[in-house]
Amino acid sequence: MAEQIEFDQAHQALQEVTEALENGRFVHVRRQLQDMEPEDIAHLLEASPRKSREVLWQLTDPEDYGEILDELSEDVKDDLVSRMAPEMLAEATEGMDTDDVAYVLRSLPDDVSREVLSQMDAEERLRVETALAYPEDSAGSLMNTDVITIRGDVDIDVVLRYLRMRGELPEATDALYVIDEENRLIGELSLMTVLTTQPDVRVAEVMEDADDAIEVTMSDSDVASLFERRNWVSAPVIDENQHLVGRITIDDVVDVIREDAEHSMMSMAGLDDDEDTFAPVVKSARKRSVWLGANVLAALAAASVSNMFEATLDQMAAIAVLMTIVPSMGGVAGNQTVALVIRGLALGHIGDANKRELLLKEAAIGFLNGILWAVIIGGIVVAWKGNWLLGGIISAAMMTNLLVAGVAGVTIPIMLKKMNIDPALAGGMALTTVTDVIGLSVFLGLATILI
Repeated sequence: MAEQIEFDQAHQALQEVTEALENGRFVHVRRQLQDMEPEDIAHLLEASPRKSREVLWQLTDPEDYGEILDELSEDVKDDLVSRMAPEMLAEATEGMDTDDVAYVLRSLPDDVSREVLSQMDAEERLRVETALAYPEDSAGSLMNTDVITIRGDVDIDVVLRYLRMRGELPEATDALYVIDEENRLIGELSLMTVLTTQPDVRVAEVMEDADDAIEVTMSDSDVASLFERRNWVSAPVIDENQHLVGRITIDDVVDVIREDAEHSMMSMAGLDDDEDTFAPVVKSARKRSVWLGANVLAALAAASVSNMFEATLDQMAAIAVLMTIVPSMGGVAGNQTVALVIRGLALGHIGDANKRELLLKEAAIGFLNGILWAVIIGGIVVAWKGNWLLGGIISAAMMTNLLVAGVAGVTIPIMLKKMNIDPALAGGMALTTVTDVIGLSVFLGLATILI
């Protein structure tokens, strides 16, 4: 209910702003933007066509640029950032987390990125350059270097006075990190422990082991899986020598989970997960044409099978009418398995230890569904065409193709993963090609031999 109300409010705001822009009421739009939260402005920008987006960005208060950029999708963010002057960018990134600043700079040309860095103070520049040194999809690029560290040989009273002196804690702080003289992480002290422990107790006596420490080279997807499984709010990040280098918070992990989900969904259609809804026509057409070209090759493979049995198709029109049923059923069944396996691979549920059991299970499902639908489709064909032999042929082809679909649905994503090819991107098309070729070959081959 709350989600629907929020959706309706966002839709209403979009409609009001669009009408105001069309009528040239720019002052009204500026006032409306001033009353909106940064995340709502970000949603408005993403939902607006590019021309309206440019006007809205110009009407937005520059002081809010940083928070708005932090909420935008990658494609829209890149579009807006590419048109900002380095001085404006440096000012906009002042209030952003280090990892978010690093992301923005990665999307810029090297000379522009260096110019933006030169506008920052020395401390902030060092933090951002440290984040930029790590691979883009690693824990290092995801972490924030703003952490609170304490020593294990001090009393809780000292910790409390230190926190009061700071006055403000970094966002999503739920623990303080205990380090030694060489900045190595040796433990954690939760804020709950700080508040409930006697002031004269030593930190070392009540701190917990840093079992949740994340290696700086870990992939962001693995980091997200850890947060999801263990319900963390934040976690420390260490290098190969156990030195504390930063921390990752739940808000950054939520972004990774969302991006992974969007990636899986969009990749199945051959689209980028961060594609702008209102991206330029030529740019979008160029991206999509690559996927369409690959699909043409798959379609030609299936067409070549049909061409091999041209004589059979010429002799009996009923075969031509029925030939699409078998590959279609195989494609649907196989894609169900592919979706299940891709999810399992993403969650770390599938590996060498259990892939054989999964293969047998999906093969059994394909076999049982094959029997069920072979009887149903075969019966329909006999009742419709009055041809028992044709009904038997399509039944045999249906059983074979559904069994193949189950096996291929497991093996194709796993093989693609081992080849470092994204299963979400190529799995569905590869599976459809297999079921089309096998389904047509079996159906038309049996028809050629038996009829």
